Amino acid sequence: MLDRLLDLESRLSGWLLQAVVEPACYALGLMDLVEDSQQWLDFAILGLLQLAVAWLVCRPLEAWRPVERWPERRAVRTDVVYALISRLGLLPLVAFVLLAGLQGAWEGFLTEHDLLPPTLEQLVPWLRERPVAAFLAYVAVLDFFEYWRHRAQHGLRWWYALHSVHHAQRQMTFWTDDRNHILDDMLAALWFGAIALLIGVPPAQFPLVVLLLRLVESLSHANVRLHFGRLGERLLVSPRFHRLHHGELSAGEHGRNYAVLLPVWDWLFRTADWQRDRFPPTGDPDAPPALVRGGWWRQQGAGFARLAAALRPRRRSLR
Repeated sequence: MLDRLLDLESRLSGWLLQAVVEPACYALGLMDLVEDSQQWLDFAILGLLQLAVAWLVCRPLEAWRPVERWPERRAVRTDVVYALISRLGLLPLVAFVLLAGLQGAWEGFLTEHDLLPPTLEQLVPWLRERPVAAFLAYVAVLDFFEYWRHRAQHGLRWWYALHSVHHAQRQMTFWTDDRNHILDDMLAALWFGAIALLIGVPPAQFPLVVLLLRLVESLSHANVRLHFGRLGERLLVSPRFHRLHHGELSAGEHGRNYAVLLPVWDWLFRTADWQRDRFPPTGDPDAPPALVRGGWWRQQGAGFARLAAALRPRRRSLR
């Protein structure tokens, strides 16, 4: 199924390149941009596929058993803007350019020192003949590092200043997954891409890994009264499990339930909350109105302002 979707994505990307992008670049005298346009198309179409799958899975669930109903949904519409910018717009291309440069520097360093990339399959040769097991191992390793990135977002004052854009939402839906400050998104992309390069995720599997993680993240943010039971809650992050992370009492350094895909990390490192029947109100009590009710530009500006304030040295109180 996933192979067919990726094949469809590749065909659509090629068709758009030949039918739309190349003629436009030729007419404008910008043929040097054709190769970069292909890369952007690949990212944009993959992003569109992610959004389509998330909508097909999450929207019926939110209509079936919502945690909350809101008469006014302006904040949700702002999150839709975030999703379109994050998955279809400039951000994927910028992330690709940065990660491609990082990959080139990494491979150059290894070549210069006659080193082989320390891939996961080198460390565990058993995985070489078992592609499904290798895929699941890559997902687990990446998810482990995503857990620690998420803890850093809450543990470092300057990083939470950016991440607070995500936590300010009081009308959380599956669209909220993409509600992030642009700098926070770039840091996350660099972190994720660097780990993927270090463990040697095959290029053909990388889109599948991203698709799986983004689908679970979208579901975990959904406005649905749903949990997976006593056992299931310990195997996969559910909307209830992650909603406790977004609860008002869990903002900032008081965070819990940091896992993206596998709750086992919260279980191991004692940051898990298993209260199955709790679906608390979401939001950050300390978030300014601009982060709660502002549009995309206003929230981005407020995030930069909070970052600047967090980076300023704290004044010592005089007694």
